Amino acid sequence: MEEGSNYFYRNKLYNFLSSRVVYHSLFWLCAYILLVILEPGHFGWMDTLINEAINLFFYAVIVYINLYYLIPHFLKRKHYFSFFLLLIAVAIFITPIKMFILHFRFSSNEILQSELISEKHYFYLANIFIAGGSTLANIIMDWFRHQRERTVLENQNIQSELRFLKSQINPHFLFNTLNSIYALTLKKSDAAPEIVVKLSEMLRYMLYECNEKLVPLEKEVNYVKNYLALEQLRHGGKIDIDFSLEGEVDGQMLAPLLFVPFLENSFKHGASRTIRTGYVNVIMRVKDKSQLQFEVENNKPDTFPMANHELKSGGIGLANLDRRLNILYPKKHMLTIKDSPNVYRVILDLSL
Repeated sequence: MEEGSNYFYRNKLYNFLSSRVVYHSLFWLCAYILLVILEPGHFGWMDTLINEAINLFFYAVIVYINLYYLIPHFLKRKHYFSFFLLLIAVAIFITPIKMFILHFRFSSNEILQSELISEKHYFYLANIFIAGGSTLANIIMDWFRHQRERTVLENQNIQSELRFLKSQINPHFLFNTLNSIYALTLKKSDAAPEIVVKLSEMLRYMLYECNEKLVPLEKEVNYVKNYLALEQLRHGGKIDIDFSLEGEVDGQMLAPLLFVPFLENSFKHGASRTIRTGYVNVIMRVKDKSQLQFEVENNKPDTFPMANHELKSGGIGLANLDRRLNILYPKKHMLTIKDSPNVYRVILDLSL
């Protein structure tokens, strides 16, 4: 409750500070304080405050003419020569007006008036510097804003794509399993009820626990075991299924349902199509608690070629998996496919 309240107030503060009026006001306040501090000290505090207020006012005039007229009408339309010409013209035009007001303020002190006139080039340079600085600041802020917007859009697209890819995996697996249950019920097989129980456990995992971006590796291992147990029941003694886990599973997290396409592919396109007894060997290796290797090996059919197996042979499953890995684990995974005449092996190396 306290954490939610803190988040609410942080979010409210961020929204307040993000208001253009607020952060512009804070900027000019800080600039004013800095100008007062950097004043050489020729005047008393009151005169210093007034003089720097005049300076700040004309700086603000130059900045806002630039931000709200010159940049949108010339710079962003790529009229670069006209933009820089007008920017310098504004700075040059504003400078005499500011000097006239300061000259009038120093009317009782002829020495200050003469110093003001003799140092007029510093006023021109300062105003030109402010004009150029506001342009550079606007370009930098626009770049950061575009980067932030692009990042947000990319994240939204990635999440939408991941939801779509995951939604393809679940019905795909469900469709295959229901077909098998239907076939077993037609045969009045005693294995059908047990398959239904296994399927219900797996569906519970997919529906209630796979909505998070990451799930515990332990639960994914249990899911794989259930999947293989279900396939063992479906195929009876026709396929020899072996699963081994090497290393320690202890709190590691990973994206859900990464391994299902491997398993579907090994049964649907490999071992289940063999005339002789097929096999599927699954090995999961956990190294240093942060490196995971998942390997699936199966024998291939005897009667028809599998030359173009690769990712395409897995249909939706492996093609989607390859896409998900590129989104979820960019430069943190390696997918190796070894396709020999009699054996098909897929190895996924993953940095958790």
